[in-house]
Amino acid sequence: MAQNLPKPDWSFTDIPSQKGRIFLVTGGTSGIGYESAKALAGAGAQVVIAARDSKQGEEAIRNIRLQTPDALVRFEALDLADLGSVRALGKYLNTTLPRLDGLINNAGLMEPPERITSADGFEMQFAVNYLGHFALTAELLPLLQKSDSPRVVTLSSIAAARGGAVHFEDMQFERAYDSMAAYSQSKLACLMFARELQRRSDVRGWGIKSIASHPGVSRTNLLVNRGGVSGFLRRNLAFLFQPASQGALPTLYAATAEDAQGGAYYGPTGLMETRGTLGFATVPPAAKDAGTAARLWAISEELSGTQFP
Repeated sequence: MAQNLPKPDWSFTDIPSQKGRIFLVTGGTSGIGYESAKALAGAGAQVVIAARDSKQGEEAIRNIRLQTPDALVRFEALDLADLGSVRALGKYLNTTLPRLDGLINNAGLMEPPERITSADGFEMQFAVNYLGHFALTAELLPLLQKSDSPRVVTLSSIAAARGGAVHFEDMQFERAYDSMAAYSQSKLACLMFARELQRRSDVRGWGIKSIASHPGVSRTNLLVNRGGVSGFLRRNLAFLFQPASQGALPTLYAATAEDAQGGAYYGPTGLMETRGTLGFATVPPAAKDAGTAARLWAISEELSGTQFP
C-alpha cells in the first residue's frame, strides 16, 4: 500500500482523459455527486446522473454545460428508497448503454430526526445509503462486465467508525431509533460492501475494481440541512469545512486514477480525516471482518431481492 500512496496534492488537473468512458453517478445533482459528475464530464466522459428530482437534474446539466459546453451528460430518474425504481433503471440502462465503465454509489441521506421507512419498509438511511446501492450494483453488473476496466466507487463516511457494528439484531432500528447510529451503520455497510465486492470479484472473475471513498466533512446539502447545533455550525460557520469540490477528490481519484487500488479506502488525511490532503482512509475494525461482511451480503441479497452471480 505504501508504495502506491496517492500524490498528496492530487487534484482535478491530474484526472486522466475519460473520453470514451461511461459513468453513472447517483445523487449527482448536488454536493459531492455533482462535483464528481462535473469533473468526469469535463474530462470527456459520458455521464449519467441518476437522482430523484428531474428539475434539479436539468439544473445540474445546465451548470455542467456552462463549464463544458460539449459535455455528454444526461439525467435518469432513480429513487434508491424504492427497489422497484432501482430495478427499472437497471433494466433500462442494460438495454440502452453499450457498457458501463464506472459506477459511483454516491447518493445519501443523513440523520432524519424521526424514523421513516422506504417504499419497501426499510429504515430510510439503510435503504438509500446502502441497500439501494447494493441492488443497483447487482443490476448493473452485466453492463460493468462489458467494460475492459470497470470500477465501482462506493461512498462511506468517517461516521462508519462511530457506530462500531452492524446491528444484525435490529438492522432497521425498529426497537429504538437513533438517527446517528442508523447513519453510521449505513455507512459502515457501504464500506463493508465495497471491500466484499472486491473480494468476490477477485474470486469469481468479475473483473471489477471496487473502491471505497469518503469526503471528510464538506459543505454539502447533506450537512447544511441538518438540525441542531451541528446544522447551525455548518450553515453559519461554513469556512470551517472544506468545499464540496475538495471533498470529491477521493471519489474522483478512486474512479479515474491509474494507481487507485481495488479494495482500498481513500479520503482526506488531516484533522481526524475531516479535511486535508488525499490519502488512505482508516478502515475501522468492524469493516475488516470478512465473516461479518459475508453475512451482511447474504442478508442484503435477501432483503433487496437481488442476486449477484
